[in-house]
Amino acid sequence: MIAKERDIAPDLYRQMMNIGAAARDAARKLARVDAESKTQALRAAANAMRRNMADILHANARDMEAGRRKQLTAALLDRLALDEQRVEATARGVESIADFDDPVGGVIAEWERPNGLRIQRVRVPLGVIGIIYESRPNVTADAGALCLKSGNAVILRGGTEAAHSNAAIHACLVEGLEEAGLPSGAVQRVPTQDREAVGILLREMGEYLDVIVPRGGKGLIARVQQDARVPVMGHLEGICHTYVHESADQEKARQVVVNAKMRRTGICGATETLLVDRSAPAGTLAALVDDLIAAGCEVRGDAAAQRSDPRVNAATDSDWGKEYLDAIIALRVVDDIDEAMTHIRRHGSGHTEAIIAEDAAAAERFLNELDSSILLHNASTQFADGGEFGMGAEIGIATGRIHARGPVGAEQLTSYKYVVRGDGQTRPR
Repeated sequence: MIAKERDIAPDLYRQMMNIGAAARDAARKLARVDAESKTQALRAAANAMRRNMADILHANARDMEAGRRKQLTAALLDRLALDEQRVEATARGVESIADFDDPVGGVIAEWERPNGLRIQRVRVPLGVIGIIYESRPNVTADAGALCLKSGNAVILRGGTEAAHSNAAIHACLVEGLEEAGLPSGAVQRVPTQDREAVGILLREMGEYLDVIVPRGGKGLIARVQQDARVPVMGHLEGICHTYVHESADQEKARQVVVNAKMRRTGICGATETLLVDRSAPAGTLAALVDDLIAAGCEVRGDAAAQRSDPRVNAATDSDWGKEYLDAIIALRVVDDIDEAMTHIRRHGSGHTEAIIAEDAAAAERFLNELDSSILLHNASTQFADGGEFGMGAEIGIATGRIHARGPVGAEQLTSYKYVVRGDGQTRPR
């Protein structure tokens, strides 16, 4: 037994190393698997979810009851909750991933050199991916399916609050793998909620893991980025902004803003800060505030926002750049597009921003000059989702600048290699 085993817990350490070894072995096998076998596995997994619907809902009921005892917020409970419609939607999501073209082996570019060498840049899997996530049990299905589709093995570590739901959904993924004759080690779930398992995953499994993808709150992301000994595909907070420009159509702005905040408040694409141009058409600010409050949203605003409606509570400095994940929005009145973009650069997380404007030049400035991973014109920030982008599903929204940005689907979970074909060429001295 080596020293680090003694420092942790021998049984847990060995368990995690066995998971890692199985994942690495599965990744090597997946590299040789044909596209049809992966499609078959995913379709079988989706059918298993439908067949085991009662078991999944029973497991989720246990998680929901535990969540209520822990007094989780309404937004977190909504993220956790499953019903027949959500399970069916999850199964359909897995099937949609199955229907996509297999990215592995795809030729990204090819060219021929003057000496006759033919060069191709070809997509290949990343290898073994570790995914650490919180709350949402559908991530188990989405992440497992996307990793399999892209030829990667995956080690899933979901949050304690969704432990039973995750286990039930994972069992369906394993059923699909086995039915298609693929190694069950291709999609594994860390079976313990011991927090030290995350530490082992981050610090001790470099020989098995190729990349870590965290999906959760600020504390989780900070820990992963600080402790990980392998590359991290970052997914920071969803501090999303919607800016209502002076040229905005009032009715369009009202529809988009309420949807951007209130459709689902607990997702990372929900607007957390609303910026309204001081020169917006008369009545726009008051109408937006009234709509939000009528929809059940608390509005925390600056002095100008408070003057528009006495129901607006005073915002503090901590409200700018805060991810509420709840029916709360920060509201600031800005002088112009420059002030709006300055606010976003200072307080945003690089996730998603939207401008509501009929002025095409202003919209282009917003889209071109901001550098968030997703920028929208006259559309709700809640479209920040891999499914809505036509990717079937996503593991998360990457806010970093290395490798992938925005929704991370199957294609974003690949790297590439160069394949060079010749006919006896040698390089001159």
